[in-house]
Amino acid sequence: MSPGFRDKLDEVPTDQLRLTLEVEDPFRLDLTVWTLRRREHNLIDRWDGQCYRRTLVVDDEPIEVAARQRPTAGHPSDQPSRLDLDLRAGHAGLDDGSVAECHHIIERTLGLEVDLDGFYRLAHDDPHLCTLSRRVFGMRPPCFPSVFEAVVNAIACQQISLVVGIHLLNRLTQRFGVALSTDADAQPAFPTPERMAEADPTELRELGFSGAKARAVIELAQQVAVGIIDLEALRGEDDQTASKVLLGLTGVGRWSTEYTLLRGLRRWHVFPGDDVGAGNNLKRLFELADSPGYDSIATLTRGWAPYSGLVYFHLLLDGLAGSGPLPGDHPEALHS
Repeated sequence: MSPGFRDKLDEVPTDQLRLTLEVEDPFRLDLTVWTLRRREHNLIDRWDGQCYRRTLVVDDEPIEVAARQRPTAGHPSDQPSRLDLDLRAGHAGLDDGSVAECHHIIERTLGLEVDLDGFYRLAHDDPHLCTLSRRVFGMRPPCFPSVFEAVVNAIACQQISLVVGIHLLNRLTQRFGVALSTDADAQPAFPTPERMAEADPTELRELGFSGAKARAVIELAQQVAVGIIDLEALRGEDDQTASKVLLGLTGVGRWSTEYTLLRGLRRWHVFPGDDVGAGNNLKRLFELADSPGYDSIATLTRGWAPYSGLVYFHLLLDGLAGSGPLPGDHPEALHS
């Protein structure tokens, strides 16, 4: 938490607060957010070219979060970047606990504390990674705010295109997420397990989920809501233990497990080997005739340990960028 936090909270209305976070360079909020949101039509993680917005649920209350990176021109290279974090709450207001939790979630979601020095040293000496890492230099590895959201993302996106999967997640959030106000343009938070536990599979079918996916999401939510499964506790478990729990969930297989390890539990060494998009990205990187299978991917990525998952993110972002800037990406906002 930034210095003077207690004073800042006392000086402003209890329903709004601005925190200024220091982030070690290199850091680019725009690239990090695009790696998190993956597609332009993502309505949960919003980006307008300069500001990242998301609604969180803390102690059952929605809190809107807006993050902006301050321009870096003119400040010494050995000084950290600064991120302004604006919080806005409803009638329950903001207290030390809710502000601290929002700070913690955003820090984790945007990878603000992740040290990439080791990865950049590896990339510098690797002919396949050198240009790739330079192109998206400053991207931090993001993760979903909760392990529950990570697993639901995995279930929703199984065996369909990412474009369709994000449409499903948008609809799920619009239908079951709670927003700060009832305004039509209010941004709801991703549904909590408690809200999803009360859903009926038919409601998810109406949103476009298959029957199997609808049952899997609701069953997971019910188990988490009543404490049968503690997904957040998996953060403290090793890969083998966490994988065993995840594979025991209805609708979760090898790809969903590895996806959750990387995007939910921040296991930066995990490269989801069954990921079709990742396979295509590796095909492009290594100029292969065909997309590699699971075993081939393990062989291709072995030399990148323990940073294989970071390469996965770099390949994803590079694939999104294609031959030009990302949609809505305005680098001049950070460097002018």
